[in-house]
Amino acid sequence: MAAQTQGIQQLLQAEKRAAEKVSEAKKRKARRLKQAKEEAHAEIESYRKERDTQFAAIQQKYMGSKGSQADEIDKQTESKILELNQRVHDNRDVVLEQLFNMVFEIKPSLHQNVKL
Repeated sequence: MAAQTQGIQQLLQAEKRAAEKVSEAKKRKARRLKQAKEEAHAEIESYRKERDTQFAAIQQKYMGSKGSQADEIDKQTESKILELNQRVHDNRDVVLEQLFNMVFEIKPSLHQNVKL
């Protein structure tokens, strides 16, 4: 009977060691999966930063030129506005004088369809 008990004890110990090995293997697998996941996230983030940098460079290349065109148009518009304001200021008195002369100098005449 002692031999059977000893055999059972050995089987229980072997089962316990096997369970420990399985448990350790599961832990190693979980650690490897976690490490692989972290490495994948780091690689994805690195790739994303690289692509964002490339996109920003391309955007600056094309949008920057459009921005400079817009700045040039703004400068031209401002220049034309200033020029027109100066012309209005220079010609205001002359135009007002001509307008007042037309309004105040009335020359009465009969309409062409009037028969006398």
